[in-house]
Amino acid sequence: MEQNIVAIIWDFDKTLVDGYMQTPIFRKYGVSESEFWKEVNALEDKYKAQGIRVNRDTIYLNHFLTCVSQGIFKGLNNSVLRELGKELKFYTGVPEIFKKLQDSVENNPEFQKFNIKVEHYIVSTGLAEMIKGSVVARYVKHIWGCEFIEEPIKSSLSSIYNNEDKNDNSDKENNREIKQIAYALDNTSKTRAIFEINKGSNEYPNIDVNARISYEDRRVPFENMIYIADGPSDVPAFSVLKSNGGRTFAVYPKGNSRAFKQVNQLIRDGRIDMFAEADYSEGTTTYMWLMENVHQIASKIYNKKLDQIKRSVSRPPEHLNE
Repeated sequence: MEQNIVAIIWDFDKTLVDGYMQTPIFRKYGVSESEFWKEVNALEDKYKAQGIRVNRDTIYLNHFLTCVSQGIFKGLNNSVLRELGKELKFYTGVPEIFKKLQDSVENNPEFQKFNIKVEHYIVSTGLAEMIKGSVVARYVKHIWGCEFIEEPIKSSLSSIYNNEDKNDNSDKENNREIKQIAYALDNTSKTRAIFEINKGSNEYPNIDVNARISYEDRRVPFENMIYIADGPSDVPAFSVLKSNGGRTFAVYPKGNSRAFKQVNQLIRDGRIDMFAEADYSEGTTTYMWLMENVHQIASKIYNKKLDQIKRSVSRPPEHLNE
């Protein structure tokens, strides 16, 4: 691997958008957002009373499916989710910051010598289809998020046991709805995405993320990564980056004292390198920190490449004096 990539890994909710990405869904169906999340927050205890353990990070996906089956979110499918992604409102400076960070490296004559580039990734416990429909998608190399299945593959056992539904004449195109969870990402499994970027599994599917790969053969070393998120839920990802030489940054909404206290505690605990307001426009602390650290990583890659060349070249023959 060339190891010439600076990887910027973004959380999504409250990092790039102010709030949760699901807001346009509630607006479309006239459903109270606060009431939905109130129900979701109560599910863990209700299922626990039944002797059932659930994943608190992803149980909201099941509740979405429950609401679809009840007709609360009638007709909600992947196409609708992608369209609703266009309605997402981002913090100031997004998506411009994505292109500016890339251009600052790729237009640098020194960095061009070794084809050093910036790649953006989004790793979110939110809905991948909405992210794909948003304005930032065009700047992103790969998106990790939760995904749904509309038409589950039916079991062939129905024909063997004469249990086939012969009355299913519904118009599938007009009745498409999300029915099952295809892929779920929680706060801990975000670290898997980081390892996929590290080893190159996202680019080369034949590379298993659990395979043992030597440091020099990994596509993006951890030290060439920056992880940006909003708070305590990203501690597992922060920890992986910090313990392996990567860089971490947290943001909080302007004027939000509770969010400020959370990220301030993260830096006191050694989880992050820096934090600032979620404003990515030029001249802000966030903008300057990201630009500076991207350039530091790119310079480090450049110097390492230069050093490798110097060490690989032997001295030329010279005239000897008798």
